[in-house]
Amino acid sequence: MTAPTPLDPTELRLGYGTNGFANHRLDDALAVLADLGYRGVALTLDHDHLDPFAPGLAARVAAVRRRLDALGLAVVIETGARYLLDPWHKHAPTLLHDEPARRIEFLRRAVAVGADLGAEAVSFWSGVRPDGVPPERAWDRLVTGCDTVCAAATAAGVPLGFEPEPGMLVADIADWRRLRAALGEPSAFGLTLDIGHCRCLEPAPVPDCVRQVGAHLVNVQIDDMRRGVHEHLEFGTGEIDFPPVLAALAEVGYRGLVAVELPRHSHAAPAVAAASLDFLRAAARSASARPDDRAPVAPQTPDPAALLCSNGGDTSGPALSPGGKQSKGGD
Repeated sequence: MTAPTPLDPTELRLGYGTNGFANHRLDDALAVLADLGYRGVALTLDHDHLDPFAPGLAARVAAVRRRLDALGLAVVIETGARYLLDPWHKHAPTLLHDEPARRIEFLRRAVAVGADLGAEAVSFWSGVRPDGVPPERAWDRLVTGCDTVCAAATAAGVPLGFEPEPGMLVADIADWRRLRAALGEPSAFGLTLDIGHCRCLEPAPVPDCVRQVGAHLVNVQIDDMRRGVHEHLEFGTGEIDFPPVLAALAEVGYRGLVAVELPRHSHAAPAVAAASLDFLRAAARSASARPDDRAPVAPQTPDPAALLCSNGGDTSGPALSPGGKQSKGGD
């Protein structure tokens, strides 16, 4: 296997998630991000942004494709809409529920939309294990559902990025590796890595997490976070040292989008997006000026209770309650 060609950190392609522009029309959000200087978007399919269940999907997808091309924006598809499938229950149904058909249809449509938009990846996750569903049954359902989605993605030629999410059945990188192995390690099944999640609960330092999975990365989300708390924070307000993280992404030759993931900041989207881009560009310049700053940092050993990733403030994912039971809070 040929080793990837390292990049200069300033060559990383920065994007922004449309779930952080929920109060904007999609056309307006894309224009703002292009005007700011972003090179791509992580497009969450939702009621207000390219609803995959609304009439006239093909024409709407074609219009978005023209808009992206005109603005010079690359795209990845995200599937984390909260109430798109069920107006009463957030994220339901998932692949783990008794009746996952609507989730599977959504993911199939996401793959088709991704293919028509020329998306670099379609990202999805496992969901929280429903009450009353034993872990073994939930795992079997997940493998079966992912196998179906992989078949659709392979046929469409669209890479999948599966995201470990704190509090979900697949919560960390080790869980993702287990799932990939259970699927037979299909080439279409890559990894979506959220940098904040690494700080939240992975045992290794964040840059080392990037190096461990560099060969499988197809999508990267980036945000600040604190150890043990699944809360997506603006850059500089958490605990992550970003120049070594960006240096690690460049070192592994990652060429996909690095998209800001701040889903609770739509109220100030243009200002937050502008500040985020300035911060990441400065961090990339710092990483470029310190090419040897790659020495691994000894992992911190927090209070075991902190590793439960309890939610605090504006959260973006479900928490783990004491005893390891998955709660349904968060995003």
